[in-house]
Amino acid sequence: MKLKTIINTALLVGMVGCADLDLNPLSEGSSEAWYSNATEVEMSVNDLFRSVFWQGYEDSWTDDFTNREALTPITNATINGEWGTLNTLWANTYKVIARSNTLLLNMDKIQGTVPQATIDTYTGNAHFVRAAKYGELVFLFGDVIHSTTILSLEEAFTMGRTDKNTVKEAVYEDFDIAASLLPESYGSSENKLATKGAAYAMKARFALQMGDFAIARDAAKACMDLGVHELYPDYGELFLTGTRNPSEVIFAMPRSRSLNVTWSVRNYLPRNVGGWGGAFAPSWDLLHAYLCTDGLPIDESPLYDPRNPFENRDPRCAATIVPFQSRHLNFTYQPHPDSTEVMNFNTGSYQTNNDTRSVAAFASFNGLLRKKGVDEDWLLNYQAENDEILMRYADVLLMYAEAKIELGEIDGSVHEAMNSVRARAYGVAVEQVTEYPAITSSDQAELRTILRTERRMEFGFEGVRYSDIIRWEIAEKVLNRDVYGMLDVAELKEKVIDQDLWFFPMTPEIDEDGVADLSPMFEAGLVKRLAIRQFEAPKQYLWPIPSKEILINSNLEQNPGY
Repeated sequence: MKLKTIINTALLVGMVGCADLDLNPLSEGSSEAWYSNATEVEMSVNDLFRSVFWQGYEDSWTDDFTNREALTPITNATINGEWGTLNTLWANTYKVIARSNTLLLNMDKIQGTVPQATIDTYTGNAHFVRAAKYGELVFLFGDVIHSTTILSLEEAFTMGRTDKNTVKEAVYEDFDIAASLLPESYGSSENKLATKGAAYAMKARFALQMGDFAIARDAAKACMDLGVHELYPDYGELFLTGTRNPSEVIFAMPRSRSLNVTWSVRNYLPRNVGGWGGAFAPSWDLLHAYLCTDGLPIDESPLYDPRNPFENRDPRCAATIVPFQSRHLNFTYQPHPDSTEVMNFNTGSYQTNNDTRSVAAFASFNGLLRKKGVDEDWLLNYQAENDEILMRYADVLLMYAEAKIELGEIDGSVHEAMNSVRARAYGVAVEQVTEYPAITSSDQAELRTILRTERRMEFGFEGVRYSDIIRWEIAEKVLNRDVYGMLDVAELKEKVIDQDLWFFPMTPEIDEDGVADLSPMFEAGLVKRLAIRQFEAPKQYLWPIPSKEILINSNLEQNPGY
């Protein structure tokens, strides 16, 4: 019992209830003196949407990302129950679930004192949060502790895991309740509470993760039928700081410098502007995934030139990754080792090029820099206030298409959804089929490949890839391929540049999942292996339960392999 009293677990600080310092019994969640009026309830609802509770999946867990020679516990197969990220996610998720439960169980206190529409909005948001957060737990951990009540201390320390299928049905029910109660929008307000569309969209995402394609189809279609959301016309502009609250964004966490809510971006920025040289960079795997402008992968298209890898590519390539010799943040970006000087457009003169490794050893190890969302206001203090987009309409369209493809229901609506996303990338209307490579295939296997590639091109550096490779069960393939970059400068000049093989010395093969095989370049001695990725299957398709939770609760069983 002494151990139970000194360890501050997620279930203790979260599911037992709020942390208000009053004299109410702990088992009552400290709610006796709270939720007594609309203001207190509104504050509690807003608290559910603090950014700490909505940390998206990391790109660094995937094959879209490189951090020089570094890996993560997921990409080097060292994930365990003591990983800090895992423990923080578990604790914060159960904390916000507990607050949702407490809110719902006290909603009767304001009945009759505020309009029913307001109560519905509060209630709908609490159901939405509980659904989204339990859905995340099920996706990551499988069977989890499930409760919709306020737990006593003893209950919190003795509950076992509930079968994920039971939790799944509760998640669907919560999403349905939320969709029935939430408004379609909040007008011109920037308050990022949940909406009806968010409930449908997040339900569709969870259903795809669970392989429930009919549920995903119907939820995505319900969001589409609202007629509230539409694709923003300019793909690159969509992610910039100045693009606030476009109708494409369905659910997001707002950021603001004035409120000191920002994120650190120096690792993404070029060294010429004071950044850390693309320490966090797009991977070569991601660059090779973009189709050519004829709609074909690079190993099939006659338009692809490995010496000029950004030419004739889907526009989302250059919108996500900085093309060589292009103007970026008022400098020419060129990682070629012979380009020891580049144009500084601020001064109108050439200066030392710190973005090539022949000048700066820690310039981008693979020559790539992120462009998506990068804006000049990032340079103010290397902090950014771009909203963190957690769900947007393009995802809804592609989820609808994917669900229909997997169900074998391939019809015009599938092509319409996928082509709408692709046409927007080309800056044209979906009907202008001669202006972009429209998707016309009706073959299920072929469409599955196209869909998976489309998602990767559309959502690069948006935290979506991890969910996709786990639910498609291709993580064991893509995360057991090594990370590659450029040779060291002297060897690079000898083997690549002097042989007229810059930038890529050969074209890799692309498989049925849109994944490039870069190993032949390494075996030929023309690129450098930066890191050896590892992913242990089937073990890593689920995360381990935090070790301290297993330690203090004998009724909790660990996931296999941990």
